[in-house]
Amino acid sequence: MRIGQEHLSYDNHVPGVRTAQNEAIRHLNAFVTVSTQDADDHRRHLSGLRTRITDIANAAPRPKAEPSDLRAPLVIAAGRLMPVKRYDLLVEAFAKVVAVHPEWRLRIYGQGPERTNLRAAIDTLGLNDHAFLMGPHATMETEWAKASVAAVSSEWESFGMTILEAMHAGVPVVATDCPHGPGEIITDGSDGLLVPSGDPDALAAGLLKLIEDPDQMRRLGAAARSTVQRFAPSAIALQYEQLIGEILEARTPVTLKITRRARRAIGALLPRASRVPRTNETPGPGPKDATSSLTGELARDAKPRPLRPMSDCRVDTEGSVRISVRASGVSGEGLTLVLRRRHNDDELRIPLESPSDTKDPRTVTLTRDRLSLAEGRWDLHIERSQDGIRRRLKAGLVEQRGLLSATPTAGEPVTWSIPYTTKDGYLALRTFHRAAHGEVTALPAGDGSLTVEAFVHGVVLGEGAALVGVSRGEGTEGFETPVAAVDGPLFRARLMSLPSPAGPDKALWDLFLRPVQGAEPVRLGRLLGDIVDRKETDKYPAVTMATSTGGSVAARFFFTVTNDLSISAS
Repeated sequence: MRIGQEHLSYDNHVPGVRTAQNEAIRHLNAFVTVSTQDADDHRRHLSGLRTRITDIANAAPRPKAEPSDLRAPLVIAAGRLMPVKRYDLLVEAFAKVVAVHPEWRLRIYGQGPERTNLRAAIDTLGLNDHAFLMGPHATMETEWAKASVAAVSSEWESFGMTILEAMHAGVPVVATDCPHGPGEIITDGSDGLLVPSGDPDALAAGLLKLIEDPDQMRRLGAAARSTVQRFAPSAIALQYEQLIGEILEARTPVTLKITRRARRAIGALLPRASRVPRTNETPGPGPKDATSSLTGELARDAKPRPLRPMSDCRVDTEGSVRISVRASGVSGEGLTLVLRRRHNDDELRIPLESPSDTKDPRTVTLTRDRLSLAEGRWDLHIERSQDGIRRRLKAGLVEQRGLLSATPTAGEPVTWSIPYTTKDGYLALRTFHRAAHGEVTALPAGDGSLTVEAFVHGVVLGEGAALVGVSRGEGTEGFETPVAAVDGPLFRARLMSLPSPAGPDKALWDLFLRPVQGAEPVRLGRLLGDIVDRKETDKYPAVTMATSTGGSVAARFFFTVTNDLSISAS
Protein backbone atom coordinates (compact mmCIF):
# COMPACT_ATOMS: atom_id res chain seq x y z
CA MET A 1 0.00 0.00 0.00
CA ARG A 2 1.29 3.45 -0.95
CA ILE A 3 -0.18 6.66 0.46
CA GLY A 4 1.29 10.07 -0.33
CA GLN A 5 0.83 13.26 1.69
CA GLU A 6 1.62 16.83 0.63
CA HIS A 7 1.49 20.00 2.73
CA LEU A 8 2.10 22.51 -0.08
CA SER A 9 -0.94 23.28 -2.22
CA TYR A 10 -1.14 22.42 -5.94
CA ASP A 11 -0.86 25.95 -7.30
CA ASN A 12 2.24 26.77 -5.26
CA HIS A 13 4.60 24.09 -6.54
CA VAL A 14 7.21 25.13 -9.07
CA PRO A 15 6.30 23.56 -12.45
CA GLY A 16 9.06 20.92 -12.44
CA VAL A 17 8.20 19.64 -8.98
CA ARG A 18 4.48 19.69 -9.77
CA THR A 19 4.99 17.60 -12.92
CA ALA A 20 7.11 15.03 -11.07
CA GLN A 21 4.64 14.84 -8.20
CA ASN A 22 1.66 14.45 -10.51
CA GLU A 23 3.39 11.51 -12.16
CA ALA A 24 4.15 9.94 -8.78
CA ILE A 25 0.53 10.31 -7.65
CA ARG A 26 -0.54 7.98 -10.46
CA HIS A 27 1.29 5.11 -8.74
CA LEU A 28 -0.28 5.62 -5.29
CA ASN A 29 -3.28 4.00 -3.68
CA ALA A 30 -4.20 7.33 -2.09
CA PHE A 31 -2.96 10.91 -2.03
CA VAL A 32 -3.71 13.15 0.96
CA THR A 33 -3.76 16.96 1.03
CA VAL A 34 -4.23 19.08 4.17
CA SER A 35 -7.21 21.10 2.92
CA THR A 36 -10.46 20.28 1.15
CA GLN A 37 -9.90 22.99 -1.46
CA ASP A 38 -6.48 21.62 -2.36
CA ALA A 39 -7.90 18.11 -2.72
CA ASP A 40 -10.52 19.53 -5.09
CA ASP A 41 -7.78 21.30 -7.08
CA HIS A 42 -5.81 18.06 -7.43
CA ARG A 43 -8.90 16.16 -8.59
CA ARG A 44 -9.65 18.85 -11.15
CA HIS A 45 -6.13 18.81 -12.59
CA LEU A 46 -5.70 15.03 -12.33
CA SER A 47 -9.08 13.80 -13.49
CA GLY A 48 -9.20 10.21 -14.68
CA LEU A 49 -6.72 8.87 -12.12
CA ARG A 50 -7.55 5.71 -10.21
CA THR A 51 -5.66 7.09 -7.20
CA ARG A 52 -7.95 8.15 -4.40
CA ILE A 53 -7.44 11.86 -3.61
CA THR A 54 -8.69 13.04 -0.24
CA ASP A 55 -7.87 15.53 2.50
CA ILE A 56 -6.87 15.04 6.12
CA ALA A 57 -5.78 18.05 8.16
CA ASN A 58 -2.51 18.31 10.06
CA ALA A 59 -2.59 17.32 13.72
CA ALA A 60 -2.08 19.88 16.48
CA PRO A 61 -1.02 18.38 19.83
CA ARG A 62 -2.29 20.05 22.98
CA PRO A 63 0.42 22.33 24.41
CA LYS A 64 1.68 21.99 27.96
CA ALA A 65 1.87 25.74 28.56
CA GLU A 66 -0.98 27.48 30.36
CA PRO A 67 -3.44 29.26 28.03
CA SER A 68 -3.57 33.02 27.62
CA ASP A 69 -5.50 35.13 30.11
CA LEU A 70 -6.12 37.71 27.32
CA ARG A 71 -4.92 40.53 29.59
CA ALA A 72 -1.86 41.89 27.79
CA PRO A 73 -2.41 44.48 25.02
CA LEU A 74 -0.42 42.32 22.62
CA VAL A 75 -0.96 41.01 19.07
CA ILE A 76 1.29 38.14 17.96
CA ALA A 77 2.07 36.69 14.54
CA ALA A 78 4.52 33.90 13.76
CA GLY A 79 6.04 32.29 10.68
CA ARG A 80 8.81 32.57 8.12
CA LEU A 81 9.48 36.17 7.11
CA MET A 82 8.62 35.52 3.47
CA PRO A 83 6.76 37.74 0.96
CA VAL A 84 3.78 35.35 0.90
CA LYS A 85 3.17 35.93 4.62
CA ARG A 86 2.48 39.64 3.93
CA TYR A 87 3.79 40.83 7.26
CA ASP A 88 4.27 44.19 5.54
CA LEU A 89 0.46 44.31 5.32
CA LEU A 90 0.21 43.49 9.03
CA VAL A 91 2.66 46.25 9.97
CA GLU A 92 0.68 48.74 7.87
CA ALA A 93 -2.57 47.61 9.48
CA PHE A 94 -1.07 47.83 12.95
CA ALA A 95 -0.13 51.46 12.38
CA LYS A 96 -3.87 52.12 12.08
CA VAL A 97 -4.47 50.22 15.34
CA VAL A 98 -1.82 52.23 17.21
CA ALA A 99 -3.36 55.49 16.01
CA VAL A 100 -6.46 54.59 18.06
CA HIS A 101 -4.94 52.41 20.80
CA PRO A 102 -1.30 53.42 21.38
CA GLU A 103 -0.97 51.05 24.36
CA TRP A 104 -1.09 47.97 22.07
CA ARG A 105 2.02 46.17 20.82
CA LEU A 106 2.76 43.80 17.92
CA ARG A 107 5.32 41.00 17.99
CA ILE A 108 6.29 39.08 14.86
CA TYR A 109 8.21 35.85 15.49
CA GLY A 110 10.35 34.19 12.81
CA GLN A 111 13.26 34.78 10.50
CA GLY A 112 13.63 35.08 6.76
CA PRO A 113 14.55 37.33 3.83
CA GLU A 114 11.81 39.91 4.53
CA ARG A 115 13.32 40.98 7.85
CA THR A 116 15.18 43.98 6.39
CA ASN A 117 12.09 45.22 4.53
CA LEU A 118 9.94 44.83 7.63
CA ARG A 119 12.46 46.73 9.72
CA ALA A 120 12.38 49.55 7.15
CA ALA A 121 8.56 49.60 7.22
CA ILE A 122 8.53 49.83 11.01
CA ASP A 123 11.03 52.71 10.86
CA THR A 124 9.08 54.54 8.15
CA LEU A 125 5.77 54.25 10.00
CA GLY A 126 7.34 55.25 13.32
CA LEU A 127 6.29 52.01 15.02
CA ASN A 128 9.58 51.33 16.81
CA ASP A 129 7.90 51.52 20.23
CA HIS A 130 4.98 49.36 19.04
CA ALA A 131 6.09 46.68 16.55
CA PHE A 132 8.92 44.24 17.28
CA LEU A 133 10.70 41.60 15.20
CA MET A 134 11.36 38.91 17.77
CA GLY A 135 13.38 36.43 15.70
CA PRO A 136 12.77 32.67 15.89
CA HIS A 137 11.50 31.01 19.05
CA ALA A 138 11.83 27.29 19.73
CA THR A 139 8.68 26.91 21.86
CA MET A 140 5.96 29.17 20.48
CA GLU A 141 3.36 27.75 22.85
CA THR A 142 4.77 29.91 25.65
CA GLU A 143 4.59 32.99 23.41
CA TRP A 144 1.00 32.44 22.22
CA ALA A 145 0.04 32.38 25.91
CA LYS A 146 1.15 36.02 26.13
CA ALA A 147 -1.11 37.23 23.31
CA SER A 148 -4.65 38.59 23.41
CA VAL A 149 -5.05 38.47 19.63
CA ALA A 150 -3.24 36.46 16.95
CA ALA A 151 -2.86 37.72 13.38
CA VAL A 152 -2.42 35.90 10.06
CA SER A 153 -1.91 38.21 7.06
CA SER A 154 -0.88 35.69 4.36
CA GLU A 155 -1.88 35.83 0.70
CA TRP A 156 -2.07 32.02 0.78
CA GLU A 157 -1.70 29.32 3.40
CA SER A 158 -1.50 25.62 2.61
CA PHE A 159 -2.97 24.94 6.02
CA GLY A 160 -2.32 27.24 8.98
CA MET A 161 -0.55 25.54 11.89
CA THR A 162 -0.03 28.85 13.69
CA ILE A 163 -3.81 29.29 13.73
CA LEU A 164 -4.19 26.00 15.60
CA GLU A 165 -1.36 26.89 18.00
CA ALA A 166 -3.03 30.19 18.88
CA MET A 167 -6.42 28.50 19.25
CA HIS A 168 -4.94 26.00 21.71
CA ALA A 169 -3.83 28.98 23.82
CA GLY A 170 -7.38 30.37 23.77
CA VAL A 171 -6.29 33.32 21.61
CA PRO A 172 -8.76 34.47 18.92
CA VAL A 173 -7.24 34.73 15.45
CA VAL A 174 -7.83 37.48 12.90
CA ALA A 175 -6.83 35.93 9.55
CA THR A 176 -7.04 36.86 5.91
CA ASP A 177 -9.52 34.63 4.10
CA CYS A 178 -6.86 33.40 1.70
CA PRO A 179 -6.60 30.00 0.01
CA HIS A 180 -6.71 27.49 1.53
CA GLY A 181 -6.32 26.90 5.24
CA PRO A 182 -7.77 29.78 7.31
CA GLY A 183 -11.31 29.51 5.98
CA GLU A 184 -11.36 25.75 6.60
CA ILE A 185 -10.26 26.18 10.22
CA ILE A 186 -11.96 29.40 11.35
CA THR A 187 -15.70 29.96 11.37
CA ASP A 188 -15.96 33.72 10.97
CA GLY A 189 -17.47 35.40 14.02
CA SER A 190 -17.71 32.13 15.92
CA ASP A 191 -14.15 31.11 16.85
CA GLY A 192 -12.14 33.81 15.05
CA LEU A 193 -12.42 36.47 12.37
CA LEU A 194 -11.79 36.27 8.62
CA VAL A 195 -11.01 39.42 6.63
CA PRO A 196 -10.38 40.00 2.90
CA SER A 197 -6.84 39.31 1.68
CA GLY A 198 -4.48 42.11 0.73
CA ASP A 199 -6.47 44.85 2.48
CA PRO A 200 -4.69 46.60 5.40
CA ASP A 201 -7.85 48.53 6.28
CA ALA A 202 -9.85 45.31 6.60
CA LEU A 203 -7.11 43.68 8.68
CA ALA A 204 -6.93 46.72 10.97
CA ALA A 205 -10.72 46.70 11.32
CA GLY A 206 -10.64 43.02 12.32
CA LEU A 207 -7.98 43.66 14.95
CA LEU A 208 -9.83 46.68 16.31
CA LYS A 209 -13.08 44.73 16.48
CA LEU A 210 -11.56 42.42 19.09
CA ILE A 211 -9.40 45.02 20.81
CA GLU A 212 -12.45 47.21 21.42
CA ASP A 213 -14.72 44.35 22.49
CA PRO A 214 -13.06 42.29 25.26
CA ASP A 215 -16.21 40.20 25.75
CA GLN A 216 -16.13 39.08 22.12
CA MET A 217 -12.39 38.47 22.42
CA ARG A 218 -12.97 36.11 25.34
CA ARG A 219 -15.95 34.41 23.68
CA LEU A 220 -14.05 33.71 20.45
CA GLY A 221 -10.98 32.60 22.39
CA ALA A 222 -13.00 30.06 24.38
CA ALA A 223 -14.69 28.78 21.21
CA ALA A 224 -11.29 28.46 19.53
CA ARG A 225 -10.11 26.07 22.26
CA SER A 226 -13.13 23.90 21.50
CA THR A 227 -12.67 24.06 17.71
CA VAL A 228 -9.04 22.98 17.82
CA GLN A 229 -10.00 19.63 19.37
CA ARG A 230 -11.00 18.54 15.84
CA PHE A 231 -7.30 18.52 15.04
CA ALA A 232 -6.16 16.42 18.00
CA PRO A 233 -3.60 13.74 17.00
CA SER A 234 -6.03 10.97 18.00
CA ALA A 235 -8.75 12.41 15.75
CA ILE A 236 -6.38 12.79 12.79
CA ALA A 237 -4.92 9.30 13.35
CA LEU A 238 -8.46 7.89 13.27
CA GLN A 239 -9.02 9.45 9.85
CA TYR A 240 -5.82 7.85 8.55
CA GLU A 241 -6.83 4.50 10.03
CA GLN A 242 -10.19 4.78 8.31
CA LEU A 243 -8.52 5.62 5.00
CA ILE A 244 -6.14 2.66 5.29
CA GLY A 245 -9.03 0.36 6.22
CA GLU A 246 -11.07 1.46 3.23
CA ILE A 247 -8.14 0.91 0.87
CA LEU A 248 -7.56 -2.57 2.30
CA GLU A 249 -11.26 -3.34 2.02
CA ALA A 250 -11.29 -2.27 -1.62
CA ARG A 251 -8.25 -4.46 -2.39
CA THR A 252 -9.61 -7.59 -0.68
CA PRO A 253 -11.05 -10.21 -3.13
CA VAL A 254 -14.78 -10.86 -2.82
CA THR A 255 -14.24 -14.59 -2.02
CA LEU A 256 -11.96 -13.73 0.90
CA LYS A 257 -14.48 -11.23 2.25
CA ILE A 258 -17.20 -13.93 2.16
CA THR A 259 -14.93 -16.43 3.94
CA ARG A 260 -14.09 -13.91 6.71
CA ARG A 261 -17.75 -13.06 7.24
CA ALA A 262 -18.65 -16.75 7.44
CA ARG A 263 -15.96 -17.39 10.05
CA ARG A 264 -17.20 -14.48 12.15
CA ALA A 265 -20.77 -15.74 11.88
CA ILE A 266 -19.81 -19.30 12.91
CA GLY A 267 -17.73 -17.98 15.79
CA ALA A 268 -20.70 -16.03 17.07
CA LEU A 269 -22.79 -19.23 17.16
CA LEU A 270 -20.25 -21.26 19.18
CA PRO A 271 -20.66 -21.46 22.98
CA ARG A 272 -18.35 -19.00 24.75
CA ALA A 273 -16.59 -21.79 26.72
CA SER A 274 -15.53 -23.56 23.51
CA ARG A 275 -13.56 -20.57 22.24
CA VAL A 276 -9.83 -20.78 22.78
CA PRO A 277 -8.59 -17.53 24.28
CA ARG A 278 -5.49 -15.95 22.83
CA THR A 279 -2.91 -14.67 25.22
CA ASN A 280 0.40 -12.91 24.91
CA GLU A 281 1.29 -13.41 28.56
CA THR A 282 4.67 -14.87 29.41
CA PRO A 283 5.38 -16.95 32.52
CA GLY A 284 6.26 -14.90 35.60
CA PRO A 285 9.70 -15.12 37.15
CA GLY A 286 10.54 -18.12 39.29
CA PRO A 287 12.01 -17.84 42.78
CA LYS A 288 15.55 -17.47 41.48
CA ASP A 289 14.53 -14.81 38.97
CA ALA A 290 12.62 -12.89 41.65
CA THR A 291 15.68 -12.92 43.92
CA SER A 292 17.89 -11.66 41.10
CA SER A 293 15.39 -8.93 40.30
CA LEU A 294 15.25 -7.78 43.94
CA THR A 295 19.05 -7.77 44.18
CA GLY A 296 19.24 -5.63 41.05
CA GLU A 297 16.72 -3.15 42.44
CA LEU A 298 18.63 -2.83 45.71
CA ALA A 299 21.86 -2.24 43.79
CA ARG A 300 20.23 0.47 41.74
CA ASP A 301 18.86 2.13 44.89
CA ALA A 302 22.29 2.07 46.51
CA LYS A 303 23.91 3.84 43.57
CA PRO A 304 21.93 6.82 42.22
CA ARG A 305 21.38 7.18 38.52
CA PRO A 306 23.37 9.72 36.50
CA LEU A 307 22.20 13.27 37.17
CA ARG A 308 20.46 14.75 34.09
CA PRO A 309 18.23 17.45 35.57
CA MET A 310 15.57 19.27 33.54
CA SER A 311 13.14 21.85 34.83
CA ASP A 312 10.01 23.67 33.76
CA CYS A 313 9.60 27.24 34.94
CA ARG A 314 6.70 29.64 35.33
CA VAL A 315 6.48 33.27 36.48
CA ASP A 316 3.31 34.49 38.18
CA THR A 317 1.84 38.00 38.10
CA GLU A 318 3.66 38.87 41.34
CA GLY A 319 7.01 38.21 39.65
CA SER A 320 7.69 35.02 41.62
CA VAL A 321 9.51 32.29 39.68
CA ARG A 322 8.38 28.68 40.18
CA ILE A 323 10.97 26.07 39.22
CA SER A 324 9.77 22.47 38.78
CA VAL A 325 12.59 19.93 38.46
CA ARG A 326 11.33 16.86 36.62
CA ALA A 327 11.59 13.57 38.50
CA SER A 328 12.92 11.65 35.50
CA GLY A 329 16.35 13.31 35.54
CA VAL A 330 17.18 13.30 39.25
CA SER A 331 17.64 10.63 41.90
CA GLY A 332 19.46 10.12 45.17
CA GLU A 333 19.51 12.06 48.42
CA GLY A 334 20.45 15.61 49.34
CA LEU A 335 19.49 17.47 46.16
CA THR A 336 20.07 21.22 46.15
CA LEU A 337 19.17 23.93 43.64
CA VAL A 338 22.23 26.14 43.17
CA LEU A 339 22.04 29.55 41.48
CA ARG A 340 25.48 30.86 40.49
CA ARG A 341 26.15 34.31 39.05
CA ARG A 342 28.30 34.32 35.94
CA HIS A 343 31.82 35.75 36.19
CA ASN A 344 31.42 35.82 39.97
CA ASP A 345 31.47 33.56 43.03
CA ASP A 346 27.98 34.56 44.26
CA GLU A 347 25.74 31.56 44.97
CA LEU A 348 22.25 30.96 46.28
CA ARG A 349 21.57 27.43 47.56
CA ILE A 350 18.05 26.07 48.12
CA PRO A 351 17.49 22.45 49.28
CA LEU A 352 14.97 20.50 47.19
CA GLU A 353 12.40 18.62 49.24
CA SER A 354 11.32 15.18 48.06
CA PRO A 355 7.68 15.07 46.89
CA SER A 356 5.26 12.55 48.40
CA ASP A 357 4.91 10.92 44.98
CA THR A 358 8.30 10.11 43.44
CA LYS A 359 6.89 10.82 39.97
CA ASP A 360 6.06 14.42 40.88
CA PRO A 361 8.54 17.25 40.21
CA ARG A 362 10.56 18.85 42.98
CA THR A 363 9.46 22.46 43.11
CA VAL A 364 10.92 25.69 44.45
CA THR A 365 9.23 29.10 44.32
CA LEU A 366 11.60 32.05 44.24
CA THR A 367 9.54 34.92 45.62
CA ARG A 368 10.48 38.59 45.31
CA ASP A 369 12.28 38.61 48.66
CA ARG A 370 14.26 35.53 47.65
CA LEU A 371 14.96 37.07 44.26
CA SER A 372 16.85 40.08 45.60
CA LEU A 373 19.82 38.76 43.68
CA ALA A 374 22.70 40.88 42.47
CA GLU A 375 22.25 42.14 38.93
CA GLY A 376 23.52 39.81 36.23
CA ARG A 377 22.93 36.39 34.71
CA TRP A 378 22.53 33.41 37.00
CA ASP A 379 22.97 29.83 35.85
CA LEU A 380 20.99 27.13 37.61
CA HIS A 381 22.43 23.79 38.74
CA ILE A 382 21.34 20.72 40.68
CA GLU A 383 23.87 19.42 43.20
CA ARG A 384 23.69 16.00 44.89
CA SER A 385 25.35 15.71 48.30
CA GLN A 386 25.39 11.91 48.06
CA ASP A 387 28.26 11.96 45.57
CA GLY A 388 29.03 15.68 45.21
CA ILE A 389 27.99 15.80 41.55
CA ARG A 390 26.68 19.08 40.16
CA ARG A 391 24.96 19.48 36.77
CA ARG A 392 23.49 22.49 34.99
CA LEU A 393 19.72 22.50 34.79
CA LYS A 394 18.31 21.91 31.31
CA ALA A 395 15.35 24.11 30.39
CA GLY A 396 11.98 22.54 29.70
CA LEU A 397 9.00 24.85 29.30
CA VAL A 398 9.83 28.43 30.36
CA GLU A 399 6.62 30.42 30.82
CA GLN A 400 7.16 34.16 31.26
CA ARG A 401 3.59 35.38 30.71
CA GLY A 402 3.19 36.64 34.28
CA LEU A 403 5.90 39.25 33.70
CA LEU A 404 3.58 41.14 31.33
CA SER A 405 1.28 41.91 34.28
CA ALA A 406 3.84 42.17 37.09
CA THR A 407 5.00 45.55 38.39
CA PRO A 408 7.89 46.61 40.65
CA THR A 409 7.11 46.84 44.35
CA ALA A 410 6.46 50.47 45.27
CA GLY A 411 8.84 52.05 47.76
CA GLU A 412 11.49 49.37 47.36
CA PRO A 413 14.54 48.93 45.11
CA VAL A 414 13.67 47.79 41.59
CA THR A 415 14.21 44.03 41.41
CA TRP A 416 13.26 42.10 38.29
CA SER A 417 14.00 38.52 37.28
CA ILE A 418 13.43 37.00 33.84
CA PRO A 419 13.88 33.22 33.45
CA TYR A 420 15.00 32.18 29.98
CA THR A 421 16.53 29.39 27.95
CA THR A 422 20.17 29.88 26.97
CA LYS A 423 21.37 29.24 23.44
CA ASP A 424 22.66 25.83 24.51
CA GLY A 425 19.36 24.86 26.14
CA TYR A 426 19.93 25.53 29.85
CA LEU A 427 17.75 27.44 32.31
CA ALA A 428 19.06 30.81 33.47
CA LEU A 429 17.84 33.95 35.24
CA ARG A 430 18.47 37.51 34.05
CA THR A 431 18.24 39.69 37.14
CA PHE A 432 18.13 43.45 37.61
CA HIS A 433 18.58 45.13 40.99
CA ARG A 434 18.73 48.92 41.26
CA ALA A 435 18.04 51.36 44.07
CA ALA A 436 16.55 53.74 41.48
CA HIS A 437 15.72 53.29 37.82
CA GLY A 438 14.26 55.16 34.85
CA GLU A 439 12.11 52.77 32.76
CA VAL A 440 12.02 53.96 29.15
CA THR A 441 8.46 53.94 27.81
CA ALA A 442 8.87 55.64 24.42
CA LEU A 443 11.60 57.01 22.15
CA PRO A 444 9.87 59.14 19.51
CA ALA A 445 12.12 60.56 16.80
CA GLY A 446 11.23 63.84 15.09
CA ASP A 447 12.82 65.96 12.40
CA GLY A 448 16.30 66.66 13.71
CA SER A 449 15.57 65.64 17.30
CA LEU A 450 15.48 62.69 19.69
CA THR A 451 13.03 62.42 22.59
CA VAL A 452 13.11 60.22 25.68
CA GLU A 453 10.00 59.38 27.69
CA ALA A 454 10.48 57.36 30.87
CA PHE A 455 8.91 56.44 34.20
CA VAL A 456 11.15 56.97 37.19
CA HIS A 457 11.29 54.54 40.13
CA GLY A 458 12.91 55.21 43.50
CA VAL A 459 13.45 58.98 43.20
CA VAL A 460 11.33 62.11 42.87
CA LEU A 461 11.83 64.73 40.17
CA GLY A 462 12.69 68.22 41.36
CA GLU A 463 14.41 71.47 40.44
CA GLY A 464 17.35 70.98 38.10
CA ALA A 465 16.15 67.62 36.75
CA ALA A 466 17.98 66.83 33.52
CA LEU A 467 18.74 64.16 30.96
CA VAL A 468 22.49 63.57 31.10
CA GLY A 469 24.59 61.98 28.36
CA VAL A 470 27.93 60.58 29.55
CA SER A 471 30.45 60.14 26.74
CA ARG A 472 32.30 56.85 26.54
CA GLY A 473 35.16 58.12 24.40
CA GLU A 474 38.00 60.51 25.12
CA GLY A 475 37.69 63.98 23.66
CA THR A 476 33.93 63.88 23.07
CA GLU A 477 31.93 66.02 25.45
CA GLY A 478 28.92 64.92 27.41
CA PHE A 479 25.64 66.82 27.43
CA GLU A 480 22.57 67.56 29.48
CA THR A 481 19.11 68.89 28.69
CA PRO A 482 16.20 69.74 30.99
CA VAL A 483 13.42 67.21 31.56
CA ALA A 484 9.75 68.04 31.90
CA ALA A 485 7.45 66.13 34.24
CA VAL A 486 4.48 64.82 32.28
CA ASP A 487 2.44 63.02 34.92
CA GLY A 488 3.97 62.39 38.34
CA PRO A 489 6.97 60.08 37.83
CA LEU A 490 6.59 60.15 34.01
CA PHE A 491 8.96 62.60 32.33
CA ARG A 492 10.05 63.68 28.86
CA ALA A 493 13.30 65.17 27.55
CA ARG A 494 14.04 66.36 24.01
CA LEU A 495 17.47 66.59 22.42
CA MET A 496 17.81 69.17 19.62
CA SER A 497 21.59 68.83 19.13
CA LEU A 498 24.59 66.74 20.18
CA PRO A 499 28.25 67.50 20.88
CA SER A 500 30.54 66.98 17.91
CA PRO A 501 32.31 63.59 17.87
CA ALA A 502 36.03 63.92 18.61
CA GLY A 503 37.06 61.74 15.67
CA PRO A 504 35.84 59.74 12.69
CA ASP A 505 34.64 56.84 14.83
CA LYS A 506 31.18 56.60 16.34
CA ALA A 507 30.54 58.69 19.41
CA LEU A 508 28.61 56.95 22.21
CA TRP A 509 26.72 58.46 25.14
CA ASP A 510 25.12 56.51 27.99
CA LEU A 511 21.91 58.16 29.20
CA PHE A 512 21.06 59.02 32.80
CA LEU A 513 18.42 61.01 34.64
CA ARG A 514 19.56 63.53 37.22
CA PRO A 515 16.37 63.81 39.31
CA VAL A 516 17.36 67.07 41.07
CA GLN A 517 20.34 69.40 40.97
CA GLY A 518 23.35 67.73 42.60
CA ALA A 519 21.73 64.27 42.91
CA GLU A 520 23.33 61.00 41.84
CA PRO A 521 22.38 60.21 38.20
CA VAL A 522 19.97 57.31 37.60
CA ARG A 523 20.58 55.02 34.62
CA LEU A 524 17.83 54.83 32.00
CA GLY A 525 16.90 51.54 30.38
CA ARG A 526 14.17 49.06 29.55
CA LEU A 527 14.41 46.38 32.23
CA LEU A 528 10.79 45.46 32.93
CA GLY A 529 8.74 42.94 30.95
CA ASP A 530 9.71 39.55 29.58
CA ILE A 531 12.47 40.36 27.06
CA VAL A 532 15.99 39.39 28.12
CA ASP A 533 17.96 41.15 25.36
CA ARG A 534 16.40 44.41 24.21
CA LYS A 535 19.39 45.04 21.97
CA GLU A 536 18.05 42.39 19.57
CA THR A 537 14.39 43.46 19.46
CA ASP A 538 14.06 47.17 20.28
CA LYS A 539 15.60 48.98 17.29
CA TYR A 540 15.43 52.65 16.31
CA PRO A 541 16.22 54.55 13.08
CA ALA A 542 18.94 57.14 12.62
CA VAL A 543 18.02 60.83 12.74
CA THR A 544 20.12 63.64 11.26
CA MET A 545 20.92 66.05 14.09
CA ALA A 546 22.85 69.29 14.37
CA THR A 547 26.06 69.40 16.40
CA SER A 548 27.37 72.08 18.72
CA THR A 549 29.95 73.15 16.11
CA GLY A 550 27.46 73.64 13.27
CA GLY A 551 27.89 70.23 11.64
CA SER A 552 25.53 67.26 11.61
CA VAL A 553 25.57 63.61 12.65
CA ALA A 554 23.39 60.55 12.13
CA ALA A 555 22.23 59.70 15.66
CA ARG A 556 20.15 56.83 16.96
CA PHE A 557 19.01 55.28 20.21
CA PHE A 558 20.13 51.77 21.05
CA PHE A 559 19.91 49.42 24.00
CA THR A 560 23.09 47.93 25.41
CA VAL A 561 23.72 44.32 26.40
CA THR A 562 22.48 45.29 29.88
CA ASN A 563 19.22 46.73 28.44
CA ASP A 564 20.34 50.28 29.25
CA LEU A 565 19.71 53.18 26.88
CA SER A 566 22.47 54.90 24.91
CA ILE A 567 22.93 57.06 21.81
CA SER A 568 25.36 56.48 18.96
CA ALA A 569 26.32 59.19 16.45
CA SER A 570 28.56 59.22 13.39
